Amino acid sequence: MYDRLRAAILSLGYVPGEKLTERGLEADLDASRTPIRAALLRLEAAGLVRRDGRGWCVTPIDLTEIRALSEYREAVEAAAVRLAAERASHSDLLALSSSLDDDAEFATEEEGIQSGSDFHALLAQLSGNSFMAESIRGVMTRLLRTRWLEVRTAESRKQARDEHRAIVAALRLRDADRAVALVLAHNRGTTERTLRFLSEERRRLRGRGFAIVESAPAAPPLE
Repeated sequence: MYDRLRAAILSLGYVPGEKLTERGLEADLDASRTPIRAALLRLEAAGLVRRDGRGWCVTPIDLTEIRALSEYREAVEAAAVRLAAERASHSDLLALSSSLDDDAEFATEEEGIQSGSDFHALLAQLSGNSFMAESIRGVMTRLLRTRWLEVRTAESRKQARDEHRAIVAALRLRDADRAVALVLAHNRGTTERTLRFLSEERRRLRGRGFAIVESAPAAPPLE
């Protein structure tokens, strides 16, 4: 039950800010109250739902959280990539490169999201540091809902694949500095596109029921 409800939230089947009731979820998911309540409590701990009076609601998309996750991801992934350039075996890098070549040229949104998340998780895993790998998996999960918006076109999915290929090519040459520079540019570009889309489309998305908030103002640029 937890997996079904989590997947529905991450894929925007239940949109950010949408009100949920245990009775309504019973009907939607054809399940009894007890497993639904247990799933909601786990989802609350994961930050995907929160209590709303006597009911629940899907956690809104928070622009401040997206920026914070991006900063955290940059720091961890840059360090992981540098370690991967030293530690990853030739066969591991070849396998990662081959997995990108196997991607369908016009993958669906769902396939594009899964492929992108898997790539970054595997990339961090090649660092040989389990804490870094777990951190990146957690960040990618927190960003899944907004990634549905960022990879909405075949062009954006192709751009992501091309950037992934360039990162792996640098790693295969053991060029740590170039690999780090590429992964940082990739992550920043993704974040900028996502934030720009959410800012430009906030009114339209709110009209579709999306709750988009900013829990803290963006930090001003340094002079």
